[in-house]
Amino acid sequence: MKRPTIPDLARAAGVSVSTVNRALNDPESVRPPTLSLVLSAAEQIGFYGLGTIEHAVRMTQESHRLGVLLQSKERTFYRVLGEAIAEAAQNHPHGKIELIVEHLEDLTPEKVAAHILSLGRRCESLAIVAPQHHFVADAIDTVLDLGVPVTSLIGPLSAKGNLSFVGLDNWKVGRTAAWAFNRMVRVPGKIGILVGSHRLRNQEMNESGFRSYFREHNTDFTLLEPLPTYESAVVAREHVEKLLTDHPDLCGLFISGGGVTGAIAALRAMPKRPDFVTVGYELFDATRSALIDGTISLLISHPIERFGRETIATLLKAKLSGSEGGAHRVTLDFDIYTPESV
Repeated sequence: MKRPTIPDLARAAGVSVSTVNRALNDPESVRPPTLSLVLSAAEQIGFYGLGTIEHAVRMTQESHRLGVLLQSKERTFYRVLGEAIAEAAQNHPHGKIELIVEHLEDLTPEKVAAHILSLGRRCESLAIVAPQHHFVADAIDTVLDLGVPVTSLIGPLSAKGNLSFVGLDNWKVGRTAAWAFNRMVRVPGKIGILVGSHRLRNQEMNESGFRSYFREHNTDFTLLEPLPTYESAVVAREHVEKLLTDHPDLCGLFISGGGVTGAIAALRAMPKRPDFVTVGYELFDATRSALIDGTISLLISHPIERFGRETIATLLKAKLSGSEGGAHRVTLDFDIYTPESV
C-alpha cells in the first residue's frame, strides 16, 4: 500500500495541511485538542510521523512544578510581575503547570537563602529575585546540586553552577538614562542617584552604565554617590529631601532602584523647577501620574507581559534540558515612556 502522506493525514483529521505541518515541525504552535485529533488520525491511517506527534502530545500532558521567589508584594512592580507570571503559566499551551509564587518581605541574605532552599526542595525549576551574597550563592548551589535549575530574574547572580537569566540589559538601561539627562538638562550640574541596594546587581550595572556614558560624552555633569533606599519609600523620600536641601544646584535625579513613590512625594513637596529632570524606573499608576504632572521626565520599564511569558518559557526549558543543557539567557527590550506617550 502507498504510504500515507501529509495531505492524507490532513483529510483524515479534518484539518489543513499547514496544521499538520505545524504539528510535525512546530507542535507548540498547535492547540492540544488539535494535536490529539491529528494523533488519533495518524494512528488510524498508519502515518509514518506518528512518533513525532505522540511526543508532542505527551509534552502537552506533562506536569511541571515551577517556583518563583519575588520581593515584597507591597511593592506594585513585584505584585504585577507575579500576576503576569501566573497568567503566563495558566495560558501556557503545553503541559499542566503547578506554579508557586512567593513574595519575600524580609530581604536579609539569610532569609532569602532560606526561602531559596525551601522553594528549591518543592519545585522542579526555580526563578528568583535576590541580592548578590555568599549566603544566597551557597543556597543556589545547593538547589542546583539537587538537580533543580535556577533562573535569576531582573538582576544576574553568580554561583558555582550555571544560572539562567531573564531581564534587561542593565548596562544599556543606565546609558539610556544618562543619554536622557544629557539631552534634556539645559545646564549641566549635579545628579543624585538612588539605588535599592548595593547588593542588587542590576542596579549596580545601571549605575555603571550611567557613569560610563557621562565619562564618554559629557564630563560637565557631577554624579553624586548613590544612596541606598533599601526598597523603602520612606527612606527614598528622606534621601531626596536631603539632596534637594544640601544641593540647591541639583539638576536631576536618577531613581534606579526601589522607593520611587517616596521620591515622587519629596519632589512634589518642593517648588517645581522647569529645568529639573527626573528619570525613574517602571510604569505603574503612581509613576504614570508623576509622568503626566511633570514630576518624572522619563521612565524606563520592563515589558511586564513578555517578562511573564519568558519567565515561564525559560523555567520549562531549563527543566526539560536538564543539568547538561547549560544556562538560558533572555534579554528583554525595555520600554521608554515620556509624558507624551502615556
